[in-house]
Amino acid sequence: MTIKSNNIIPKDFFWGGAVTSFQTEGAWNEGGKGPSIIDAKPIPEGFSDWKVAVDFYHRFKEDIALFKELGFSAYRTSISWARIFPDGEGEPNEEGLQFYDNLFDELLANGIQPVITLYHFDIPLALAQKYNGFASRRVVDLFDKYVRTVFERYRDKVKYWLTFNEQNLFLTQPNLLGVDTSNENHEAISYQAVHNSFIAHAKAVKALHEIVPDGKMAGMITYMTTYPISCKPDDVIANVKAKELLIDFYCDVFANGEYPTYVTSQLKRKGIMPIFEDGDAELLKENTVDYLSISYYQSQTVKADAEDKNEIIAGVTSNPHLEANEWGWSIDPIGLRVALKDLYARYRLPIFITENGIGVREELDENMTVEDDYRIDYLREHIEQMKIAMEEGVEVFGYLTWGSTDLLSSQGEMKKRYGFIFVNREEQDLRDLKRYKKKSFDWFKKVITSNGAELEDVSKPVRQ
Repeated sequence: MTIKSNNIIPKDFFWGGAVTSFQTEGAWNEGGKGPSIIDAKPIPEGFSDWKVAVDFYHRFKEDIALFKELGFSAYRTSISWARIFPDGEGEPNEEGLQFYDNLFDELLANGIQPVITLYHFDIPLALAQKYNGFASRRVVDLFDKYVRTVFERYRDKVKYWLTFNEQNLFLTQPNLLGVDTSNENHEAISYQAVHNSFIAHAKAVKALHEIVPDGKMAGMITYMTTYPISCKPDDVIANVKAKELLIDFYCDVFANGEYPTYVTSQLKRKGIMPIFEDGDAELLKENTVDYLSISYYQSQTVKADAEDKNEIIAGVTSNPHLEANEWGWSIDPIGLRVALKDLYARYRLPIFITENGIGVREELDENMTVEDDYRIDYLREHIEQMKIAMEEGVEVFGYLTWGSTDLLSSQGEMKKRYGFIFVNREEQDLRDLKRYKKKSFDWFKKVITSNGAELEDVSKPVRQ
């Protein structure tokens, strides 16, 4: 279905792209930056480290000029905590603070609103080694010091913030918080780390509202829409329970300021209720979010007869009715509409789509471009479903694609390309890092210029 009306998208809607610091900046040991857990991550054979990434640290003015040409009104990236506090403690690093000053100034000078994530899986390595990351409340206090430092510094430059990227991944992947669970009760310490991240999140909301009264803070999750694999009641209830731990738990805390009983009842029964320090419950209750932020890439199904019933979230499996990309991510535009309608019905908060895209192997052709019609199709179909959700009453105020330029994946894969702009490097061969516009560049430029009214690729016949 193609929406022809332009009226549903407001004039001040944010269009743009999203990345993270460690997947783009490079300059891993320049400007006083300390090592993060990313810099110590083992690199599988044939993959890349993140030491250079796409060299945004040195090339951001060139890239921002391309983003302006695209028509971006917003650009999401993250601040590298280890660039501000090299070992997570001590005094802030002025050179690191100045880099982000320069970056935000360049974005604003080109009419692009910075949308900034405080934490994107890259805790300073020293804090992981010394305190076991967010398993420790000491790290929560240090995070509070870090966020207050950047809020004070950028109070006049950044108004839209996110605390933790995809916070709902931490329960099943506590290593993303710098937490080693190998010598502990894995489930218990995972929930404690998640609790500590909630407290750090609430402290950041509190700090922002104190320091930047007109600032807006989101809780951010990756929304993976799930469906019961069949209409059998056992599969339906399995899907309900999976969604509670995949999605609802986090958004309930973000928006309602308290743990839901479907979580606390199970934790108490298992004897692994996280430690609530004095004031934790009040802190969560008094510091709810201004908006919700999601990444959306795929949907899955859930079955009752899970192969591994010991998993924290059991029974999630691929949807046999959907095509998937090479990495097994199901392509489901309608799933985005399901996600938006669900979130807005439950919380009545504005929603910012801060990641959506498709990763594909790509190389430059003889015309020094990439004919990425598949990306145009993918994005168009998702934007169409977003617009239908908005027509149905959902308040969405921005749409950012994942990647603007290509970037290294979170696993160190350059071959998994997302951007409108091809970056000339491979996993091991850095080549010249030159930028080239893909076909989707001009298409997305027209989408933005028309404020989402013109979604068809005019170089292709319109599908009936």
